[in-house]
Amino acid sequence: MTSNNSSWKPGNARVAVVMISLNEAHNMEAVLENLKGWAQEVFLVDSCSTDATVDIALQHGVHVVQRPFKGFGDQWNFALRELPIVAPYTMKLDPDERLTDELKASLRELTQRTASQGIVVNRRLWFMGKILPVNQEILRLWKTGSCKFTDVAVNEHPQVEGEMVLASGFLEHHDSPGLDHWVVKQNRYTTAEAVSQAMHKPLAVDPALFGNALQRRMWLKRYFWKFPGRYLILFLYHFLALGAWRAGKVGWIWSHLRTEVYRQWEYKRFEIEQTGRLPASIPSYPGEPDARVPFYE
Repeated sequence: MTSNNSSWKPGNARVAVVMISLNEAHNMEAVLENLKGWAQEVFLVDSCSTDATVDIALQHGVHVVQRPFKGFGDQWNFALRELPIVAPYTMKLDPDERLTDELKASLRELTQRTASQGIVVNRRLWFMGKILPVNQEILRLWKTGSCKFTDVAVNEHPQVEGEMVLASGFLEHHDSPGLDHWVVKQNRYTTAEAVSQAMHKPLAVDPALFGNALQRRMWLKRYFWKFPGRYLILFLYHFLALGAWRAGKVGWIWSHLRTEVYRQWEYKRFEIEQTGRLPASIPSYPGEPDARVPFYE
């Protein structure tokens, strides 16, 4: 095992940014440029990428380690447990996300003066190169050492106790460089969800219709499949209720595709129950560990 000496130049925000990756070279240059001059520290837990992900990260002075991917919750809990984070606040960031200048300024101010345990950000979705009027408030920052992720294969959630505060500005989510990439990603996602559901694995939290936002989401995840006309309702929810219609044809396509994601999920679960077999795994093509960075079994 060879360790890498991080030379990331600390920025003006007291925040350690943590990312996980597998073949994210198409995003790494842009996301690291976005963080330059702002993040105090940047860490990457890579799952043995075969593209230039690690090369780009090391060139920017990111602290990189590698570890086989066993599930999103597992990988994030490893990162928070094992990385030598010094900054008083930790931020979860995906390589396809960017912080606006307003969000950077808001987070810099909040991490200097707030007593809150966590900071919620407003994430805005981009699709086919266009902003969709679809925003989501999500917890992305917390006091270092105060967070643990739900131990689930997909759709992991940070768990932080205490007061939360909402930052201003947007976290821009550039969801895949193209439809081919998006479809491949959703195919893997729906397979993982179908397997988890067919094997009766526990949800992230106990579902409750009148609970908090996450509990309501888990309630829908459990009972959505029983609703008559569910796919028409789901399309109308995305297109009309969320306001995707404002993006014209791009919004229509996105709403349709989001609906098809759930249909694939249901059909894959039905196939598992019908055949009694789990789907054959599609290789994600991780490579060999990179000798320049630490590797954990």
